[in-house]
Amino acid sequence: MEKAREYIIDQVQKAGWTIEKQEFDDETPRGKVHFINLIARFGPDTTTQEAIICSHYDTKIFDTIRFVGASDGGSSTGALIEMARTLARDPALAKKVELVFFDGEEAVVEFNESDGLYGSRHFAHDLRDTGRFRQFKFGILWDMMGPKNLIITLSPDSPPALTGGILKAADALGDRDHFTFYRNQIYDDHVPLDSIAMIPSIDLIDFDYPPWHTADDTLDKLSPESLKIVGQVTLHYLKQEYPDL
Repeated sequence: MEKAREYIIDQVQKAGWTIEKQEFDDETPRGKVHFINLIARFGPDTTTQEAIICSHYDTKIFDTIRFVGASDGGSSTGALIEMARTLARDPALAKKVELVFFDGEEAVVEFNESDGLYGSRHFAHDLRDTGRFRQFKFGILWDMMGPKNLIITLSPDSPPALTGGILKAADALGDRDHFTFYRNQIYDDHVPLDSIAMIPSIDLIDFDYPPWHTADDTLDKLSPESLKIVGQVTLHYLKQEYPDL
């Protein structure tokens, strides 16, 4: 985790972003754990951001298998680093965006209301407690977006306006076939943003991924084209929201 943090910080800072390390302790089924969210802003001003793009960079811990988490954590984190490089080419747009790398998305034992989403819950509570939540219009979460046969499965309870905008962007780029709706609601890092910080948020995730939480979630399962599709659709949506920048 420390090596991952160092790499993320180094790459994002090289692209011109300022990094804040949001450190906190939380109780888990295995005792107290120290977590570190990484928050990137283009410049020192904390008042210009209106959109959140985020991913979790932690990896599920297993006692029985060697788990790499190439798509589950790795794909969206790598793509978010590339988003930092890309947005840096458009400073006016970059200043509207907060990039967040969440720690502690994975449950220590089993997902429930108190185990999992540690980083996003802390981040959302901080936004609410400081009042910063008022400046944000929407959040876009990336997760498990690397499979070769990419189908982004949107949660059926996704905010309608945000969903429509993402699908409109996918249509404009000829990528609509890569987006559909999942059969059930999806519990992920977008939930605290929406329910705690009251920021309409959507999860761009390919949840129909057979290697999920298995030893087979390895790099050979991923496609750069899949990362490109999600990244470009997100960028197109941002440009739709800020056409005058």
